[in-house]
Amino acid sequence: MGTSDTHDAPAPMEGSGAYNRNSRVQAAGLAAAIPYFEEAARACTLAPAAEPMVIADYGASEGRNSLVPMASAIAVLRQRTAKDRAISVIHTDLPDSDFNALFQTLANDPDSYARGDAAVFPAAVGRSFYEQILPSQTVMLGWTSWAVQWLSRIPGPIPDHVQIAYSNDRTARELYAAQADADWRDFLMRRARELRAGGQLVVLTMALTDDGDFGYRQVLAAMYGAMTDLVADGKLSEAELARMAIPTVGRGRVQLLAPFDANRHFVGLKVEQLDIFLGEDRIWEQYEKDRDAAAFGARWAAFSRASVFPTLALAVDDPANAGAFLADAESRMAARLAKHPEPSVIPLARLRLSKEAC
Repeated sequence: MGTSDTHDAPAPMEGSGAYNRNSRVQAAGLAAAIPYFEEAARACTLAPAAEPMVIADYGASEGRNSLVPMASAIAVLRQRTAKDRAISVIHTDLPDSDFNALFQTLANDPDSYARGDAAVFPAAVGRSFYEQILPSQTVMLGWTSWAVQWLSRIPGPIPDHVQIAYSNDRTARELYAAQADADWRDFLMRRARELRAGGQLVVLTMALTDDGDFGYRQVLAAMYGAMTDLVADGKLSEAELARMAIPTVGRGRVQLLAPFDANRHFVGLKVEQLDIFLGEDRIWEQYEKDRDAAAFGARWAAFSRASVFPTLALAVDDPANAGAFLADAESRMAARLAKHPEPSVIPLARLRLSKEAC
């Protein structure tokens, strides 16, 4: 990120399979959204027989959390079509995502939808989903999980935290809210172009509870505390910390429906289902079984390192120090969390949208 207060896109996940190994938090919300995706597969208008049926997976990362949703939708489609009908599954993410890990997962994971069905053809595209990724009117089914909470850019510094949800700076909060609204509209407009008439899109994303709670309070406090510890110990400068920001937002019902009219229509899309719910805290559930506070802290810290620490590391002046920063921040965050294990509130939103007939 250098000395600038903004950049064009968030950093990729850590890569080398780290996200797949430490994505139990994200996996916890999938079970609630998969029924929406199965309903989308039942409700979508099938592509003409001469064309492949295209499923798009927006923000796939290393692919582990895409396997079950894709397999579930394909199973429904197989009930509606011939067993040898071609299905194209296109995974998308930022250009510097770890596509090697994605394809290794598709080839080798026992849960892979690509195993045992010769008429399913996986592919990948490296492009931001705030742009159009696929040709217009080609996607029959779209899926995205734990992705649209990432903003297209960091709109400005967060003076008193690394997560805007826990900042008391009014200017920063307004900047992030405006960026979140613009990005959500852009995402929807691009998907509206790509979807066929009668196509369906399912979104699972970080949310806000009805009273505005973003959740993860203890986890994020430990993360910011680890950063301030590094400053106090001279391992991170005040200027570096001032540039650190995680460009993620939770959207509540109001923010998610803001682009839509009173009948829930926007750019040819219609909201068919919308639900705000609390996801499982699997790390806490494991702690209740083993009562291992050190492991509890380590799991949350490993998740944070794989998912958001690479973005924070962009603020480190010397890239050669980024590896040491990641390791030190992870260990300090783990130690803080181990002192007082607590469950986390995990607000999530699931939406099913349809593309109206032209």
